[in-house]
Amino acid sequence: MDHSNTVPPSPSSSSSPSSSFSSHRVERMINSNHYKSPSRTICSDRFIPPYSSLLRTALFGPDAPLTPDKTSHNIFRYKTETRQSMHSLSPFIHNDDVVSTVNHTPVKPPRKIPRSPYKVLDAPALQDDFYLNLVDWSSLNVLAVGLGNCVYLWNACSSKVTKLCDLGNDDCVCSVGWAQRGTLLAVGTNSGQVQIWDASQCKMIRTMEGHRLRVGALAWSSSLLSSGGKDKNIYQRDIRAQDDFVSKLSGHKSEVCGLKWSYDNRELASGGNDNRLLVWNQHSTQPVLKYCEHTAAVKAIAWSPHVHGLLASGGGTADRCIRFWNTTTNSHLSCMDTGSQVCNLAWSKNVNELVSTHGYSQNQIIVWRYPTMSKLATLTGHTYRVLYLAISPDGQTIVTGAGDETLRFWNVFPSLKSQVNHSLKDIEQCSSYLLD
Repeated sequence: MDHSNTVPPSPSSSSSPSSSFSSHRVERMINSNHYKSPSRTICSDRFIPPYSSLLRTALFGPDAPLTPDKTSHNIFRYKTETRQSMHSLSPFIHNDDVVSTVNHTPVKPPRKIPRSPYKVLDAPALQDDFYLNLVDWSSLNVLAVGLGNCVYLWNACSSKVTKLCDLGNDDCVCSVGWAQRGTLLAVGTNSGQVQIWDASQCKMIRTMEGHRLRVGALAWSSSLLSSGGKDKNIYQRDIRAQDDFVSKLSGHKSEVCGLKWSYDNRELASGGNDNRLLVWNQHSTQPVLKYCEHTAAVKAIAWSPHVHGLLASGGGTADRCIRFWNTTTNSHLSCMDTGSQVCNLAWSKNVNELVSTHGYSQNQIIVWRYPTMSKLATLTGHTYRVLYLAISPDGQTIVTGAGDETLRFWNVFPSLKSQVNHSLKDIEQCSSYLLD
């Protein structure tokens, strides 16, 4: 069933497909304060204020007491809302008047994030399994979704749906992962295989062995593919090489459910059901960093595209925390208790923000501003925990999936172009105020 007509349509969405799943001032208030004229002192028979009075008024404001109030905590501290200019009376010019003018640049209103998805697609047989990774969005704007024993492709430009593969009744899809560029898609199976498909031709290129149990996590680094399984192992595979894998990484004591390469492709972060977050380099077979602060499974992992070595991780139901790490200095930076199971994390590449998806008990999606971790939006709608998350190639849209068998598309991040325009406007405004 297509639910698209129940929410605002996407500017880029087209007619709904007919396959397995379908498209469904700050206004500043300025108080006009009327101040009393500076107090005048009668000297002899003339109503002319003495110079000392003018000086005191200029320095301390109108109606300044002759003796400072000892109980005041604001002495020598200006309050820009009530202070008035005395340039016409005083021989002194307050240098901080210039700063005050600059500080009164127009306040940018907060960005409005729509609270409803612009599109909802039915996704029958989308599994409600925390340890799987069944949704990924390619650089060519094609969404891959594992539904039961099949993989479907949804073209975000044309809304066309293509059935890529069917594993048969004896197997099912446990993970999907697009190569960083191009049309290659890796598919992890319940039987432990990793299949490489060319999506442009709907053709399987090769099958790779190694895992004895299901493969729930995949991560690409150029031609290198990392796969994590329920057998606790991570295999590094070079798809150009003849061998099924080039190295085996052992460090987790339980199922590997999260894998992410850093943006410079130098570090691989892995999370497991053993509550551990491990960091590996390109050539290590043992973890170079180990973080054991989480108290539940670590599936949610995300590297910052803005700061080298900044890593975010999220814990499961018994943990509920998002933690930030500096892998360059091997330090724990901060921790945020979200109040519910953290299923996914993803950074925006356009702004210094990130999004998290959650399970029990609210099944919410939260957009955070980093590093303050202030909430920009809380999005709800899924009736099951939000286990799957992917970001569009332009960095503006996210898609979420849940056991309620729906895929929901949300506009949460600004475009990179809009951010550049805002920055230019800010510079122009600041320059004009300084020139004035």
